[in-house]
Amino acid sequence: MNYGQFLNMMPEVTLMIALVAVFIVDFIFHKKESSRPQALFTVTTGFLAYQCISCILASPAEAFEGMYVSTAAANVMKFILTAGTLVVVIMAQPWLRQKDVADKDGEFYMLVISTLLGMYMMMSAGHFLMFFLGLEMASIPMACLVAFNKYRKESAEGAAKFILTASFSSGVMLYGLSFIYAETGSLYFGDVAGSIGVNAMTILGLAFFFSGLGFKISLVPFHFWTADTYQGAPTPVTGYLSVVSKGAAAFTLMIILIKVFAPMVEYWEYILYIVIVLSITIANLFAIRQNELKRFMAFSSISQAGYIMLAVVGNSAMSVTALTYYVLVYVVANMSVFTVINVVETRGGGTTKMSCYDGFYKTNPKLSFLMTLALFSLAGIPPFAGMFSKFFVFMAAAQEGSFLAYFVVFIALINTVISLYYYLLIVKAMYIKPSDNPLPTFKSDVNSKVALAICTAGIALFGVCSCIYDWIAAAAN
Repeated sequence: MNYGQFLNMMPEVTLMIALVAVFIVDFIFHKKESSRPQALFTVTTGFLAYQCISCILASPAEAFEGMYVSTAAANVMKFILTAGTLVVVIMAQPWLRQKDVADKDGEFYMLVISTLLGMYMMMSAGHFLMFFLGLEMASIPMACLVAFNKYRKESAEGAAKFILTASFSSGVMLYGLSFIYAETGSLYFGDVAGSIGVNAMTILGLAFFFSGLGFKISLVPFHFWTADTYQGAPTPVTGYLSVVSKGAAAFTLMIILIKVFAPMVEYWEYILYIVIVLSITIANLFAIRQNELKRFMAFSSISQAGYIMLAVVGNSAMSVTALTYYVLVYVVANMSVFTVINVVETRGGGTTKMSCYDGFYKTNPKLSFLMTLALFSLAGIPPFAGMFSKFFVFMAAAQEGSFLAYFVVFIALINTVISLYYYLLIVKAMYIKPSDNPLPTFKSDVNSKVALAICTAGIALFGVCSCIYDWIAAAAN
C-alpha cells in the first residue's frame, strides 16, 4: 500500500490530528480545572478554523483506487459543515459549564470531531463500503452526544430511539446494497453506474438504500425518531444534529442518486416527489401543534429537509449548487435560533417551552430581534438569505420541466405560506402575547454573542452577496 495517498485526504487527516490533539490536551490538563476548559476550547476552535481554510484551498483528489474521491463541490460542503460545527462548539460553552456536564468538554469535542470525520468520509466516498463506514462513524458518536446529559431521562430516551432506529435503517440499507452488488458485481460508484440495469432487484435495492439515508435526513415517513431525539438531546447537540448531520446526508444522497443511479432516474424521481410532498406538508401541519420549542424545531427541520431534497429533482449541476447554497443558509439561520434557545435555557430558567417566550421582547429585545431575523430567513421572507435559497431550489426543480415537477414546486410554495404562519407564532409570542411572569432580563455570554454575530451576518449577507452563490456554482460545474 502506498501510504503517501493519505496526503490526498488532507481534510480527513487534519481532523484525525485534531482528534488526537484534543485527547492529548484533555489528558495533560485533566487535573488543572482552571485552565483545562480554555485550553480545550482554544485547540478545538483553532483546528476547526484551520479546517475551514483547508477545505477552501483543497483541490479535487483521489486515493486508494477510487474508494476516496474528493470533488470541488464536496470540499465546499465540507467547509460549510465545518463552519457550522465551529458555531456549535462556540455556542455550546454556556451549556458545558453547567454542573451536569462539567469536566466533560473534552469528550464532547472528541465526539463532535468524530462525527464530522464520518460525514467527510460519506461525502468523499467513491465506494459503497467507504460510504457505509463513514455513515456509521457519524452515527455512533452522534448517539453518544444525544445521551450526553446522562442525568436526564429524556436524553437517554432520545439516544435510545436514535440508535435503535439508526441500527434498523443501516440494516435496511445494507440489504439494499446487497441487491445492487448482486446485480452489478461491484460496489464502486463508477462501476455500478456503468452496469446497473432496471429490474425488480435494482429497484428494490434503490428503495432500501433511499430508506436508509431518508432516516438520516428525517424525511417522512422515516422521521418518527426526530421529535423525541431533538427534545431529549442537549440544545447544542440538537442544533448540530439538525444542520450539520442533515446537510452531510442530503449532499451524499444527492451525489449518489445523480452519479450512481442515473440510469434509474425516472424511478428515484417518483420516490422523491412523494417523499418531498409528504415531508413538507406533514411536518408543517405537526409544527403548528407544538408547544415545546425543540420539538417545534424538529418538525421545522423535517419540512426544511423536504425543501433541501427538492433541489435534487432537477438532476443537474444547478441541483448541486442549489442544494449546497440552501444548506449554507439553513446552517446560519437554524444555528441562530438554537443559540438563542441555548442562551434562554442556560441563563433564563432552564426551559424550552414556547410559552416562556411570551413577552420576551420586553425583557430581552436584542435576543428577540435576532431570533426574529432567523425565523424570517427560515420562512423565506425577503430580503433575508432564506428567500434566495428557496428561490434557487424552486428554479432547480422547475428545470425538470415535467408536470409532476411543477406540481411539487406548487405544493412547496403553498407550504411556504403555512410555514410562515407557524414561524410567526413565535414572533407573536415574543412581541405581542403578554405574560404575568416573563423571562428575566439577562446578558448573553461572549461566546453566544460571537455565534449570534456570525449567524446573523450570514442571514443578512449570503442572500445579497452574489459571490457566495457564484463560488458554489463554480465548484459544482
